[in-house]
Amino acid sequence: MKKDLIIVESPAKVKTIKKILGNKYLVEATLGHIRDLPTNVLGVDEKNNFKPTYVILPGKEPLVKKLQQSAKKANYVLLAPDPDREGEAIAWHVAELIKDVNPNFKRMQFNEITASAIKGALNNLRDLDEDLFNSQQARRILDRLVGYKISPILWKKVKRGISAGRVQSVALRLIVDRERERQAFVPKEYWVFKVHLKTKKHDILVAELWKIDNKKANVPNEKKALELEKLLKTSKFEVVEVKEKERSRSPKPPFITSTLQQECNTRLGYSTKKVMNIAQHLYEGMDLGELGVRALITYMRTDSVRVAKEAQLQAKDWIGKNFGKEYLPPRIRNYKTKSSSQDAHEAIRPVDVTITPEMIKNSVSKDHYMVYKLIWERFVASQMASAKILDTEISIKAQNTLWRAKGERIVFDGFLKVYSYGMKKELILPEVEKGEILPLQKIEKEQKFTSPPPRYTEASLVKKMEENGIGRPSTYAQVVSTLKEREYVKMEERYFVPTELGSVVSDLLVKHFPKLMDSGFTAEMELNLDKVAEGKLSWISLLKDFAKYLYPALDKALKEMEEIKTGKSTDIICDKCGSPMVIKFGKNGEFLACSSYPECKNTKNFRRDENGNIQIVDTEPSELEVVGKCPKCGGDLVVKFSRAGARFIACKNYPKCKYTEPFSTHIKCPIEGCDGEIVERTSKRGKVFYSCNRYPKCKFAIWNPPYDETCPECGFKILELKQSKKRGKFLSCPNKKCNFWKKLEE
Repeated sequence: MKKDLIIVESPAKVKTIKKILGNKYLVEATLGHIRDLPTNVLGVDEKNNFKPTYVILPGKEPLVKKLQQSAKKANYVLLAPDPDREGEAIAWHVAELIKDVNPNFKRMQFNEITASAIKGALNNLRDLDEDLFNSQQARRILDRLVGYKISPILWKKVKRGISAGRVQSVALRLIVDRERERQAFVPKEYWVFKVHLKTKKHDILVAELWKIDNKKANVPNEKKALELEKLLKTSKFEVVEVKEKERSRSPKPPFITSTLQQECNTRLGYSTKKVMNIAQHLYEGMDLGELGVRALITYMRTDSVRVAKEAQLQAKDWIGKNFGKEYLPPRIRNYKTKSSSQDAHEAIRPVDVTITPEMIKNSVSKDHYMVYKLIWERFVASQMASAKILDTEISIKAQNTLWRAKGERIVFDGFLKVYSYGMKKELILPEVEKGEILPLQKIEKEQKFTSPPPRYTEASLVKKMEENGIGRPSTYAQVVSTLKEREYVKMEERYFVPTELGSVVSDLLVKHFPKLMDSGFTAEMELNLDKVAEGKLSWISLLKDFAKYLYPALDKALKEMEEIKTGKSTDIICDKCGSPMVIKFGKNGEFLACSSYPECKNTKNFRRDENGNIQIVDTEPSELEVVGKCPKCGGDLVVKFSRAGARFIACKNYPKCKYTEPFSTHIKCPIEGCDGEIVERTSKRGKVFYSCNRYPKCKFAIWNPPYDETCPECGFKILELKQSKKRGKFLSCPNKKCNFWKKLEE
């Protein structure tokens, strides 16, 4: 008797589904996409309604043959890739490749890999959704048109190998625009005041300046600050109001793709790409030792906060048994999904809430444990009672000033028992009475300056993209990765900083393709793709409308776009011929070159300071420091510099002798049991970093220069030297769990 064949994407799913269904079904995997547009040509017939040409991906031919053989032996073929547009496209391509050997195929879809979900999916098979496939196909062709039409212009005008992207370029513009805002920002001085006051019971109450002359306090300069301080020293501080108010704090909804990426980036420091890889493993199933092979979470590409009734009831039962009925809300919590969301799948949640993070801790990696812990805690908390918090506010008057002290105390922890991230520590204020006079003990005044808008982190960029309707859950991680890989941005302490190349590309695209670089236009395109998926808009009409804008803009850009290959002008003067130097883009990144090339071939490497100013990196000093003898040829060993500015040791007889070794800081590696030293190195992307010379045996590495001093708080063996506009030069502990820092002068 013939068996039905289930085709999924991942071998991990194969293992999990076989465990659930036993030998009743054949199960095979596609290992992701098996067909796509060709890589070396456009692959789209623009004159024939944008008809695409699909080819089997290189290396997938044996796999396709295996799937065809398995399909030929099967009764029905059940196409079960992921439940989204990409999954629908994979199912469609598989169907096209097997229909000649077995035309009996159906679409099988499930949101979680559990026995009940798989068996339910088997009872609810459907036909392939042509509208959903056409939506994905339209997106793919749109991205191909943008990439294959605009990128060659950038190659010709700027640098070979770079690219434009329909969503990627808009995200780049967000980063570049934010950097320009920061550079144009003019900080304003202001002063903050605190007073330490003594109560009747000899407690100290700290209050902050709130109002002056019944208006929001504004002390703009030192003169005004000194005048206020003088006034306060002879003032009487009287309590004019004491307010206590109980408020409820409700839990947040379970994660969707964007909020999971944001939380993991903020709390764990994980990149969006890493988060999605981990979540994919948790969804597909993992070997949990005594628990066997189990899928742990529901599908992780979703924009809906909807939760299945069964999962809500299971959570209710678990919370009641483990915490008590008082931790249950009056009624089951349901959360409202945004109107712009597709709402195709549930929120991200554990498939079985009784499998707690601690139960899997010893069976999975730390990364998998931490992500599952976040997902589990957020979901359980979302189904719990609100926390009750008592707010206390004390208002104090002195002359024409009003001061305020605020405290809060948790009366009932509710959902905070499970998920308290972002909750401030309790602050219980001393007891005072209305009319009480509080003697002044101390005045604290501090000069501050307004701060520019912060640079984007991966978390805040994804949040901004979601708010603007740019991209979809399945695209956020890929967009962020591409920006890094193209070297349009670099990361500084987890913040995006646009490179000169990124800024140039963004400016050129904004000037010559303004509509394409507009967030509103990109968001509208996403909504139109949703309409295609819903059968409300023809995918061919969508592409034709887009082409009406794209083709004229391409012709104009090809003629009018300025050529940056000749160099972007700077105010740096060539020290050899006196001509202005320009920024050029080479295979190793940006560099300065003389504008009189080829008559003058002088070049310089440079880096930018935090204000965007160019600082030349002297890679070839006139007198090289001799540090020893070459073990190969006996010549002098000298200190040299890489393009990025990292020091290294090399033989002076180069190129006859090519001996090199890393430059040692002579600071011991802080990892317990390692006898290595920290050396300077340059990353593949041209950034200086510091790592153990015992690599790969020891993988310790930091981005900032090491400082030979033990952390006084956590005992970590070294500190690292950092610099910021706010703190100046300071020392910081590399241990992520420790927040110690101090100014270098100290």
